[in-house]
Amino acid sequence: MRLQQRVALITGAGRGIGRAVAEGYAREGARVAVADLDGDNAEQAAQAIRAAGGEAMALTMDVTDEQAVEQGVQAVIDQWGVLDIAFANAGVQHIDPIDKLDYADWRRVVGVHLDGAFLLTRAALKRMYAGNGGLMLFMGSVHSLEASPLKSPYVAAKHALLGLCRSVAKEGAGHNVHSNIICPGFVRTPLVEKQIPEQARELGMTEEEVVRNVMLKNTVDGEFTTVEDITQLAIDLAAFPSKALTGQAITVSHGWNMH
Repeated sequence: MRLQQRVALITGAGRGIGRAVAEGYAREGARVAVADLDGDNAEQAAQAIRAAGGEAMALTMDVTDEQAVEQGVQAVIDQWGVLDIAFANAGVQHIDPIDKLDYADWRRVVGVHLDGAFLLTRAALKRMYAGNGGLMLFMGSVHSLEASPLKSPYVAAKHALLGLCRSVAKEGAGHNVHSNIICPGFVRTPLVEKQIPEQARELGMTEEEVVRNVMLKNTVDGEFTTVEDITQLAIDLAAFPSKALTGQAITVSHGWNMH
């Protein structure tokens, strides 16, 4: 087991990629705090980990609520005494052209992705600096590196997460903290499934055309990235044996983005 006795907190882990990573970490021996806005989803995920022989706790957490994030991170410390890995994964999406985008929708998307990541990072770093260091992971996107239409708040927030990740790598180095960001292509999660009909309406396409001509157009093989792909990478990054890998954006996108 590659993560034996490590303690990890993952936001947005009640379903989708976050849950898959939580389960993967647990299989590798980590004790996992499953944080999600939906407390029932968080508890179901934690129960599934425990049923499979792992160790997990559930946290109901609105990542845009400063107090909720601080209390959630402290609950992990109270439970297990340490925090080794914090993964800012929570995210939402909104599809609209910029000229029609409501400010409230902009703020909601940026708030969850960027403000939520900052709040988790700040809370985690306090504990990591006071202990033996650790790893900050961020869920970026190919949209951390390039843009697509109709997703300006998401693209802006994902670009900003790349900057936050690199800032943590610079500041955290002296405290034995390193930081990396995972940049997937399209993964067929509920978040992406919801986008398909939305983009079809905005672009005047069929849903099949959105998948083929928009989402997977620039991949080398016309394939979606999978939750298994992301989980494996998240495990590899958490288990990497040195601090040599820090401040890096690792892209998993079937060649959609190559940098």
